[in-house]
Amino acid sequence: MATTYLSKNLPANQNSLHKWTYSGWVKRSEIGNTTHLFNFYDDANNRGGLRFNSDNTLMYYEHLGGSTVVNKTTNRVFRDVSAWYHVMVAVDKSVSSPDTQIYINGVEETSFSTDNDYSQNQTTKINDTDTLYINSEDGSSNIHNQLMAHVHWVSGYKLTPATFGETDSTSGIWKPKTAPSVTYGTNGFFLKFENSAAMGTDSSGNSNTFAVSGSMTQNVDTPSNNFATINPLYYSTSQSTLSNGNLTATSSGANWNNFHSTLAPSTGKWYWEVKVVNVGSNTHPIGIVGTDDSELNKTSLSDAFDNGTTGISYVQTGDKDVAGSRTSYGNSYTTGDIIGVAMDLDNLKLYFSKNGTYQNSGVPTSGSTGTGAISIVSGHSYLASFAHYNTMVDSINFGQGFFGTTAVASANADANGHGAMEYAVPSGYYTLNTKNIKEFG
Repeated sequence: MATTYLSKNLPANQNSLHKWTYSGWVKRSEIGNTTHLFNFYDDANNRGGLRFNSDNTLMYYEHLGGSTVVNKTTNRVFRDVSAWYHVMVAVDKSVSSPDTQIYINGVEETSFSTDNDYSQNQTTKINDTDTLYINSEDGSSNIHNQLMAHVHWVSGYKLTPATFGETDSTSGIWKPKTAPSVTYGTNGFFLKFENSAAMGTDSSGNSNTFAVSGSMTQNVDTPSNNFATINPLYYSTSQSTLSNGNLTATSSGANWNNFHSTLAPSTGKWYWEVKVVNVGSNTHPIGIVGTDDSELNKTSLSDAFDNGTTGISYVQTGDKDVAGSRTSYGNSYTTGDIIGVAMDLDNLKLYFSKNGTYQNSGVPTSGSTGTGAISIVSGHSYLASFAHYNTMVDSINFGQGFFGTTAVASANADANGHGAMEYAVPSGYYTLNTKNIKEFG
């Protein structure tokens, strides 16, 4: 969803309904910031919704006339940026002891630092006629860089997680039901985000379509197939920012900033692409680093790539850097070029391409022969990595189909039909996502 939001003024005369259910999937990109999943907003004193707090706890709350009428804040924190969360809130104010339940991935949260619920039949703003915002607090602030999928609002019914999700029999992972049987009520909606030309389209049958503000892009990264992104827990200094669902890294200032992927296979053959948006004026390395490298999270390039034992990179001068040893390799690259990375962990070989041409006459399909390859150190899981110094910008595509907000021109899928890449995925290589890792990693 990147930095955009949706908004809708819901139908009137819903105050008599004291039951509702929210269900949605989110992949977090911002850690340590307040990020809203939804918010009903009238003014600063009359608002409420569901959000991750700056300490990464989850809070369902509502303010009415400046007073807090409900606050359920979890003790548990949610900092996993590599996976999707199914977040659900189910409310029933009609009973003598109102019950607001929060579920994560089908399991009810029971431990709260604050646990205050509604009064019976209390008239409040949520599910009323205030403007409902998705991915923002009020449409003017707190617009978030995160992914969302399958957002449901059910008016007049308190439902259970089994309505919306189920456990995958093969992986054991909680996954969405793509076509759940739901009676939505007048205010209800179902946002699938499946129409790229009208992302706010309601699929509930109620025609409660939302207005889209900003540039909202459709993504193949879904709860059913989770793609790698840049890990916001890894990058080095405050002089960098991540955007576009943590697929674009922007840096400035005289410090090295290292960026690493959320997924790290130890076997299999993998392909991804990095577009150089701003090459900068210093060494610009693109490559891989082992997850257990003692120098992984250092702020200096000489530490992260040079002094460790697993780091391999292709730099803008055309050299390769293998654990601190720099030698001639291929052509130089600059702003606008796309660097392809083909990592063969079965044969421990690494290949780089520039705009579709493999450097050093590399042949990614040459197997153990490793024609034109760089040798990879055995016994490690590897992260897709790159580094910046001063002003540099890169956008990485693990198969999501975008460099920043610009869609790839060719949309080449791997042999499993997953992903959308600018250049052809080498035969036998796969895009970096959970389905492929389960099968080939």
